[in-house]
Amino acid sequence: MRASFTQLYVHYVWATWDRLPLITPDIQKLVYAAIVQECEQLKCTVIAIGGIEDHVHLLIGFPPIVSISDVIKQIKGSSSHFITHEIKPDEFFKWQGSYGAFTVSNDAIDNVAKYIRNQAIHHSQKSIISTWELTPK
Repeated sequence: MRASFTQLYVHYVWATWDRLPLITPDIQKLVYAAIVQECEQLKCTVIAIGGIEDHVHLLIGFPPIVSISDVIKQIKGSSSHFITHEIKPDEFFKWQGSYGAFTVSNDAIDNVAKYIRNQAIHHSQKSIISTWELTPK
């Protein structure tokens, strides 16, 4: 094989400061769009994004030239800047410093993506996967 071949997938979960409900319905699509845009800048492929008012789930494929920690640092930093400078400059917004990152096998991508896209349903029905939801506070 002359060229390197990788299939690297990570499911990220991160929360708002103190789990405050800061990702309100009026800004959710804009926030997600900013996250997707930053992922594209990092040459990552967004497979699914979802969440509720106090946290975000993101499933991406990423190239081996970036690290798991660098990706989340860039995503959180750029989206926070976008929110505090463009969407809601007069309101408090901050992400928690911590995050969860879970590797995902190629066979599990569809199930994880479905879970992420249906976050509101999972939380309303209390059918969450606790390992993925209990990020450090």
